[in-house]
Amino acid sequence: MTREVPEHLSELHGQGEKPAATEDTARPDGAPASGDDAAKEQPQAAAAAPKPSTSASRSKREPALSGRMSPRGQLSRQVNALFGVLASVWGPDRVVLKAGKLGAMQGMRSRRLSERVLALQRIVYEDPTLDSLPTDEEIPEILDGIEEELADLIARRSVEEKLEKKIAERMQERHEEYVREIKMQIVKEDSGPENPRTLARLKELDRLDAVNLARSAHEVMRPKTLAEIIGQERAVASLLAKVASPYPQHVIMYGPPGTGKTTAARLVLEEAKRLLYTPFAADAPFVEVDGTTLRWDPREVTNPLLGSVHDPIYQGARRDLADGGIPEPKPGLVTEAHGGVLFIDEIGELDPLLLSKLLKVLEDKRVKFDSSYYDPDDQSVPEYIRRLFAQGAPADFVLVGATTRDASEINPAIRSRSAEVFFEPLTPAHLIAIVNNAAARLGVSLEDGFPELIAKYTSEGRKAVGLLADVYGMTLYRLAKAPGPGETIMLRTEDLNDVIKNARLVQTAPWRSGNEPEPGKVLGLAAIGYMGSVLEIEAVAFAARRSGRGTLRFNETAGSMAKDSVFNAAAVVRATTGDNVADWDLHVNLIGGGQVDGPSAGTAILVAIISAIKGVPVRQDVAVTGEVSIQGKVRPVGGVVEKIHGARHAGVRQIILPRENHTDAVPVEGVELVFVNDIHEVLDLMLIGGSGAVRGPQ
Repeated sequence: MTREVPEHLSELHGQGEKPAATEDTARPDGAPASGDDAAKEQPQAAAAAPKPSTSASRSKREPALSGRMSPRGQLSRQVNALFGVLASVWGPDRVVLKAGKLGAMQGMRSRRLSERVLALQRIVYEDPTLDSLPTDEEIPEILDGIEEELADLIARRSVEEKLEKKIAERMQERHEEYVREIKMQIVKEDSGPENPRTLARLKELDRLDAVNLARSAHEVMRPKTLAEIIGQERAVASLLAKVASPYPQHVIMYGPPGTGKTTAARLVLEEAKRLLYTPFAADAPFVEVDGTTLRWDPREVTNPLLGSVHDPIYQGARRDLADGGIPEPKPGLVTEAHGGVLFIDEIGELDPLLLSKLLKVLEDKRVKFDSSYYDPDDQSVPEYIRRLFAQGAPADFVLVGATTRDASEINPAIRSRSAEVFFEPLTPAHLIAIVNNAAARLGVSLEDGFPELIAKYTSEGRKAVGLLADVYGMTLYRLAKAPGPGETIMLRTEDLNDVIKNARLVQTAPWRSGNEPEPGKVLGLAAIGYMGSVLEIEAVAFAARRSGRGTLRFNETAGSMAKDSVFNAAAVVRATTGDNVADWDLHVNLIGGGQVDGPSAGTAILVAIISAIKGVPVRQDVAVTGEVSIQGKVRPVGGVVEKIHGARHAGVRQIILPRENHTDAVPVEGVELVFVNDIHEVLDLMLIGGSGAVRGPQ
């Protein structure tokens, strides 16, 4: 298809000099002339004019020429020139195409100046709605605006051409790089380490990496904020104060398993990174390692925690370095944790020698490397290896350790360099809250009594969440489908009971305190690690067949110190009641045969013996702990916090403690703590009728 190009556009595009003849071309006398007349007069004027010889003569001639031209003639030539610029920028064909689309074709062909100006406006501004013919007074201002628009258009065109050139160059570079990579790949396939078999294995690895199972239920139900860590408000606040500080400290966290120590350490770092006054950057790392599985070679061939040197004779050195006999230091996890937190779970299980080396790193904040193969004068040693041997690897981090061991079992050197935070055992109320929160994250509802049943069979938050996840899986299997959008499934206690039976779980507190007093039966308290429990101590007394020849029996499995407590109690009985224990056949028993490591059951054993001899009932909602001296004094014991939580878990309403343990005790909701000095105060609180009911002649 051939488009007709207006004559004045083709001429301007071809020559760039000859203007179109119009009715507005001025005669020499100032009168309008026709196109033919103007064409005839131009050669004559050109012949009459003197020939320019220099630029000065040319500049003198231009005012003369403009003076011989009317204002309308100048405007007409200006319009023709602007059409010529458009044709040179876009090309005549595109100008004609735009004119046709914008309804400006007729105006371009018009001999009237105002119509051609209107057509020029429509094309330049690409606005077909312009329909007002400009007046002679408006035309100069309109042309000025069009010139500005064309100037912008030319500038944009110039920038676009430069960008296109750069893009073409960049594409050419990429193409050449791609060709080089293809060539290298071909070379490797022919002579390199890769071959079709190794590439097939690599492809298989890529396929395996693309397969991902869904997140575990524990990951879904894990707390996402510090506020979601249940039952450890004091411990979390203490940990924040020590880590989220301008001067963070190393910390060791103590507590029973499943109470949120690892989660708290991770979330405390996230909180510290948000605070402006802490030294932790936004990308501060959290490196986690388990002290029970961390292994190292005493020869320092490998040490994943501190780092090691790959000597040339050992496997693992780079081939280019091994060929040159250059050892290569390999930084460990302490360097990976630089600027952040190194979390060592079960730090109490860490090898003592490795722990000593870690203490040195904590002091120096760097890891030193040494090798008999290193030659500092060897010019072939890379600069990074030279620096690692000269300065060591940076290892400025905050150590956070967690352990379920007692503080006395931890290396004193690491304890002296670390602040200590104690996590408390979880109460049934805490476990119920943990289960409810986990169920909300999992998007399920729970049958009445479901959380309470879980709280009876575990004292760990992690185990409680695990039981919930097991029931969730069993429920989905029973329903034979996954919940749809907006659908909520209910977890039943019936399924929970099946899970508990399959796991062979027993209640953590099978005995609950009672309201009916019983003679010869006392609730004592014991602590094993960071877990407390209630001891059921019972005693029976029979009059000896022969006066002064009574016997005393005690189950040996309770431990030697508990046995000593029985004999101490026997000495106090006579001073308290006036009765001679030798006149009675006594049998003291710890129900379940629990191992009691310490003298803390002495007071409970004494109350049980007195109650059995006198036949006075003992309250069953009160528990007691404390060592009893042969003078009847109640002495302080350890593990008070754990014992309080154990008693609370068993439903005890009142706990009797030695007065000297007053500063160790932590109040627990629903439990009254009473502090005593001697056995008489204990008897007043535990026996029906008080100490007066058993006191003998003084």
